[in-house]
Amino acid sequence: MTPVTPDRTTERWALITGATAGIGAAFAARLASDGWHLVLVARDATRLAAQAAELTGRHGVETETLTADLSTDDGCAAVERRLADGPPVELLINNAGISLNKPFLRSSVQDETRLLRLNVHAVLRLTLAALATMTERHSGAVINVSSVAGFGAVMPGSTYSASKAWVTNFSESVGQSARPFGVRVMALCPGYTRTEFHQRAGIDMSKTPEWMWLEAADVVDEALRDLRKGKLVSVPSWKYKVAVAGLRHAPRRLLDVVSRDTRGRIGRDRG
Repeated sequence: MTPVTPDRTTERWALITGATAGIGAAFAARLASDGWHLVLVARDATRLAAQAAELTGRHGVETETLTADLSTDDGCAAVERRLADGPPVELLINNAGISLNKPFLRSSVQDETRLLRLNVHAVLRLTLAALATMTERHSGAVINVSSVAGFGAVMPGSTYSASKAWVTNFSESVGQSARPFGVRVMALCPGYTRTEFHQRAGIDMSKTPEWMWLEAADVVDEALRDLRKGKLVSVPSWKYKVAVAGLRHAPRRLLDVVSRDTRGRIGRDRG
């Protein structure tokens, strides 16, 4: 069995969802620089085409683009077809995801369903589709981009953290079952990272301390190192490793206090 390693670049294909921005774009740039061929998936065809041309021109790799809305069945089905056909995908990165700038009590069924379909349902479907061929070949890996937010309910009213708790738990469980086939599945759980994510969701992050921010390229570097080590969960940066340890082991009463304080600040910020 030959496990996937990001340093082996001979005819290796990676498929990245949410590829045109943030962590997805950072994965695309890093893997292209390492010689990986890429399948780039996003909703914006214009941005996809520009990104593919730039990466091919700079690194000489092959790039495919796939315009798909993964919150829909048709979008997921299009990516599933590519995972089943064409040059084998050795590395799947499920990066696409959203958050909602509203608490659950003020939300709608439509918005919450879209969040679940993108953050959970699409991850499930594409992971299953990728593993169907990877386990047959005894080669490949899946990185599911989760979040440190999934380790504790400290975002009052937000269902984003609940969706990411599922992604992390799912990845750990499936990763254990895929190991005997020489295939790796890992949850990547970054903290606050400089991307378009919060801006797109309309979330004001201007009061977030500078020291809490991570760079997307650094997140990707640590994720690929942890993948090589065979980790089931990757938490980039020592400061977020400490935060996750606290969330996992802190008394429930303390987390409730933090949650109430956060809720109060959110209420004051919204005026």
